[in-house]
Amino acid sequence: MTQKPNPLSSIKINGPIPAHLARSVIEATLRSAILDGRIPCGAALRQQDLADLFGVSRMPVREALRQLEAQALLNVVAHKGAVVAPLVQGDAVETYALRILLESEALRLSIPLLQDADIEQAQRYIEELETEHDYTEIGRLNRLFHMMLYSRAPNRRLLQLVEDGLNEEERFLRFNLEAMGLGKLSQDDHRALLHAARERNVERSVQLLELHLNRAVQVITRYLDSPEAQARKTSK
Repeated sequence: MTQKPNPLSSIKINGPIPAHLARSVIEATLRSAILDGRIPCGAALRQQDLADLFGVSRMPVREALRQLEAQALLNVVAHKGAVVAPLVQGDAVETYALRILLESEALRLSIPLLQDADIEQAQRYIEELETEHDYTEIGRLNRLFHMMLYSRAPNRRLLQLVEDGLNEEERFLRFNLEAMGLGKLSQDDHRALLHAARERNVERSVQLLELHLNRAVQVITRYLDSPEAQARKTSK
């Protein structure tokens, strides 16, 4: 019988981890491995295995897993423990409907408080997206662009929910963006959204964001229903 590969084998630990940094190091390491696909969807992460890997007790492991669950990267499943959450699938319409509500409110709250430096940083993310060809990096830059525009919203809980949704989208885009061909269209949307934000035009910004997200869910839904996407899914 062929033994299944251990998803943790891709993680390399360089030396002992200081106790006061253990939780944050474990969280950051696992988050990176989940986002870039080294730890795949459905993989079970057992506390003792992680404690042995990182050379720590189970307490910081438990805390790190709790944080990753709060970020919607892990689900707790009976008899399996912490399991890497699936990518966006058939519920894309519902997922994006919720994102539209949350992100529109975050943008509405943030725009009046945005500083010139925030606008300039968002512009830099767009410029980096123009020349970037690595799909992992494109997903990251897309998330950073959106979070920069929302960053001044004073409701921290709202921002956490928004970032959870963007984390989920980032994972999906990393593995599917090339097949979907979203690039240029998204960039046009980004530029229009940034222009409205620079003008501090709240209602126009929210309108453009809703258009952008609705356009994205149409493309994603069409892709998920395509023969190519079904073939990719069954080949895994």
